Amino acid sequence: MSRALAARGHLCSVLTLDLGITEQLRKDLSHSRLIVLPCLWSRFYLPIPKINVISEAVQNADVIHLMGHWTIINAVAYFFIRRFHKKYVVCPAGALPIFGRSRIIKKIYNFFVGTRLVRNANAHIAIAISEISQYEGYGVSPSQVSLVPNGITPIEPNPAVFNIRTQLNISNSPFILFIGRLNLIKGPDLLIEAFSIVKDKFPNHHLVLAGPDEGLKASLSLRSRALGIQSRVHFVGYVGGASKSELLIQADLMVIPSRQEAMSIVVLEAGLANTPVVLTDQCGLNELQEIRAATVVKVSAQDIANGIQSSLSNRKAALMAANNLKAHIADNYLWKTIALKLEILFTSVLEG
Repeated sequence: MSRALAARGHLCSVLTLDLGITEQLRKDLSHSRLIVLPCLWSRFYLPIPKINVISEAVQNADVIHLMGHWTIINAVAYFFIRRFHKKYVVCPAGALPIFGRSRIIKKIYNFFVGTRLVRNANAHIAIAISEISQYEGYGVSPSQVSLVPNGITPIEPNPAVFNIRTQLNISNSPFILFIGRLNLIKGPDLLIEAFSIVKDKFPNHHLVLAGPDEGLKASLSLRSRALGIQSRVHFVGYVGGASKSELLIQADLMVIPSRQEAMSIVVLEAGLANTPVVLTDQCGLNELQEIRAATVVKVSAQDIANGIQSSLSNRKAALMAANNLKAHIADNYLWKTIALKLEILFTSVLEG
């Protein structure tokens, strides 16, 4: 987002925690002022509260764009936004529902700051149609919400440095791909169950799961062994950049089995790679079914298995859908398009 806005001539500052800040990321954000706070406790994204740093960042901005919802940084920034009478926009990106762990803590957060932070914003962004109604629980009418999806920037693949088949020693075997955190909300457990259902119909296919472990890998490995598919299930950890693009190109099929997600960026990444996609109806992109650009299924192992079987059995239809998805992304989801929408929204906020 900041790269696309900088390309349009805007000065951007990014206030964040030091989690995952690599030299490559610093290089990628060289167009913006990167303000990094040390993280005391990654479980709750608790920063060392450098009050003067956050205060200065808020004072220097014309518009503050708050991403996510359950963060201390947002709460502290909100205090200074009110103090200095600054304009601000909220983009929870699917974080508004109280879901998963720490429900009591989230209710306390909303009681003291979260609900007011959302309600008092000068503009409200939903990244998918399904997210618009989530604002109502915070006292925001759907008519006040602007639909501005997340964007994507094409990254050139690099087959010279990454070939998953060579890495896993699976020769020319086709594979189904999952990219995401190994977390229940992302549904990798459902995908393993679904793969076990279709394994005999597609005996040459493997299942590759790429993404950081968030405590689920051990149980996923045990379940794969119990289902007798451990030799065909591979965990490759985090893959990013050109290697990720190459992985998507090599995949026979991309599956996103999420239990809840505002908008799945990896669907867009798969689309740019021209790879067929099966996703659940909780990924914020159900319209893809209507334009025949992907297969959308219910959140269950059996429904995901049905989607996999349909896509792999009718390759011609799956590739046509992939072509439709790629064209749809080019028209609606590239960052240069999204940046213009944001620029218009921020300008309207500043003009009241």
